Amino acid sequence: MKKILAIIGARPQFIKHAPIELAMKDKAQLVTIHTGQHYDERMSQIFFDELKMTPPKYQLNVGSATHGVQTGKMMAEIDKILLDEKPDAVLVYGDTNSTLAGALCASKLHIPVIHIEAGLRSFNKKMPEELNRVLTDHVSNLLFAPTNHAVANLEDEGITENVYKSGDVMCDMALIAKERVKNQSSSPYILVTIHRPYNTDDKVRITEILTQLNALGTPVKFPMHPRTKNLLATFGISMEDFQNIEVLTPQSYFDTIELLANCSCLVTDSGGMQKEAYILEKQCVTIRSETEWVETLENGWNQLIFDDLSQLAPSIRKEPGQYTPNIYGDGTAAISIAQKIFTHF
Repeated sequence: MKKILAIIGARPQFIKHAPIELAMKDKAQLVTIHTGQHYDERMSQIFFDELKMTPPKYQLNVGSATHGVQTGKMMAEIDKILLDEKPDAVLVYGDTNSTLAGALCASKLHIPVIHIEAGLRSFNKKMPEELNRVLTDHVSNLLFAPTNHAVANLEDEGITENVYKSGDVMCDMALIAKERVKNQSSSPYILVTIHRPYNTDDKVRITEILTQLNALGTPVKFPMHPRTKNLLATFGISMEDFQNIEVLTPQSYFDTIELLANCSCLVTDSGGMQKEAYILEKQCVTIRSETEWVETLENGWNQLIFDDLSQLAPSIRKEPGQYTPNIYGDGTAAISIAQKIFTHF
């Protein structure tokens, strides 16, 4: 049985890893490293508990730092583990610093790299996630692209060998979670998640976002990322000044899906939640100038706003058009990926 070392470290990766771990059972010896990129208990441990994942063999506990320092700390530790474990392949997910650290360490040691969620592109190289995903794709040996657009992006960059359109493993989890969702009879609300530096690191910018949200006629529920909460405290911004916004603690996966399934609209700057909103047939407004999940833009199910935040309310009022189902797969991506990995090795 081949030994595959999986590297995870952030909320979206825990969600992606759960169905893969289940699908890989009895097909490979799966060893997991948790880098500790997300270390808050409600951003990390709660997902392992709720999704019933095997505890990671290695906990690196790197915590917060600048991108270079954080990635460097991860690489120093991952390198030692790879030399000790001698895996047949290294499995990485998505576009975080954990992804890049694992891919670089493996490729330098001539260990095959498997990239799940390959081929996504925002074409904005000011985003660290864009650099992470591009570099990871170019050192990977087996690439699983969730959509046709992702496959085409890889082709445009000359990456055609061992590329498979797999569907999206987050779709697998979202469809499982949907079955557990309770239909709430509460009043309509808008769900908000904002955490990216270009929206949170400038006091004027985040104040304007909060002002626009506060002015919406519909109540707002805002599960607040610890980083966003700390920045607001640093800026001296009190959420008591925004009475239309209910601040929630970071939510577990199933709680997040329940909030999303029962909301009237999602406002976000998260990549994964744009996709989860589409899978659950929820309208989304993304406070970004671009998106890697371009399929969500079709027929207005997702709308981009950035420079002119006054467009938030009018965007929410727009009704989306026809819905196209299964663009991220039918919930069997993890099974397909596990089989391809098993066959490849």
